[in-house]
Amino acid sequence: MAAPERTRVAVVGGGPAGMVLGLLLARGGIDTVVLEKHPDFLRDFRGDTVHASTLTLLDELGLGSAFAALPHRLLEEAEIQLDAGTVRLADLGRSLPGLHRHVALVPQWDFLEMLADAAAREPHFTLLRSAEVVGLTHDAGRVAGVRWRDYRPPAAEEPRPADHTLAADLVVGCDGRWSAVRVGADLAPRAFGVPVDVEWFRLPRHAGDPDGGVGRLSGSEFMVMIDRGDSWQCGYLIAKGQDEALRAEGLDAFRARLARLQPWLADRLDRAPDRLEDVKLLDVRIERLDTWHRDGLLLIGDAAHPMSPVGGVGINLAIQDAVAASRIVGQWMRRSPGPVPEDVLAAVQRRRLPPTRLVQAFQRLAHRGVVNRALRGALATSPDTLPLPLKLVGRFPLLQRIPARFIAIGPRPEHAPSWARRLERLGPR
Repeated sequence: MAAPERTRVAVVGGGPAGMVLGLLLARGGIDTVVLEKHPDFLRDFRGDTVHASTLTLLDELGLGSAFAALPHRLLEEAEIQLDAGTVRLADLGRSLPGLHRHVALVPQWDFLEMLADAAAREPHFTLLRSAEVVGLTHDAGRVAGVRWRDYRPPAAEEPRPADHTLAADLVVGCDGRWSAVRVGADLAPRAFGVPVDVEWFRLPRHAGDPDGGVGRLSGSEFMVMIDRGDSWQCGYLIAKGQDEALRAEGLDAFRARLARLQPWLADRLDRAPDRLEDVKLLDVRIERLDTWHRDGLLLIGDAAHPMSPVGGVGINLAIQDAVAASRIVGQWMRRSPGPVPEDVLAAVQRRRLPPTRLVQAFQRLAHRGVVNRALRGALATSPDTLPLPLKLVGRFPLLQRIPARFIAIGPRPEHAPSWARRLERLGPR
């Protein structure tokens, strides 16, 4: 099938925000094209969490059973292991309202394919894979579409194909923290200082290991471990800019660090990580655009506000942006032809800016009050000498509801517009 040359909405980026936005708009009868750079979703994503508010959204969309059929784990509590003992930080199972009292951990490629399959059933939806957006087009100063080309991996030797053009009444940038759309629109985010980077890797998980999410703090070393069933997804925190020094120490030294921090991992560290190339650096950033829109253009998710991995809430926030954008922009487009007025796009930012500010303020506070002090060895690791917020959460279980709701639901959860909802026909299970 020939690629379309015109659509009402061009969504750049087939991640969670882009796929959710494309599905919701298409269900509203709005012609929508999602352009995904890669030929498939089979990449090693680190953000594989689906939060309680997103699970509720899937129920509203009639996709609850489709999601339940995906391979996934449920995270119902989070704790931090200190030299002097363990402190529970959040008990989701006892703290959250509704049906979903947990965060689901699911391979993101499975989640995205589920959304793509649902969207493909909508006559107003098109997904262009291997479609790398390389620029914006303009008409009298207004963003009027995108230029894209068939994606070739950087190592490919064949010549680059010619550019294609897709005209659109609205372009939405959902292409992440290194957004090409943001660069093409000459928008620069405001950066907030971050003292930490994260080294991501996987380790085998054995029977008898702890369940759920585990933080480990000892001296000046800090690691987060996420239960993925047969493996641990691990994030080892380092001071900003220390990646080169860590790699210069070599693989054996890195494994020794992990063995000191979590001695019960020693029985698998002779085999994993296999090499330092399997340890991926996440350059942690907290940034935010002052303005998320231009005439004919809207940015949401990490394209508008790159997040820290603290709390694992970036994906949830991006999906909530997409839902709000579908409701506000979709409502206007369903009754009016032509380009979307910029004041409608500004309404999306007004709706989503307060929760974004709140989450980023929480992340910056966590960086300063916990993470930075831990990496300097200035954070005592006895339960009696922890910072007051952590001490109170550990001592009074009722307070665990606060981080549980903040992480699993988030501030200002969004709900699907009425036109996008579907009643699920549940047969015998």
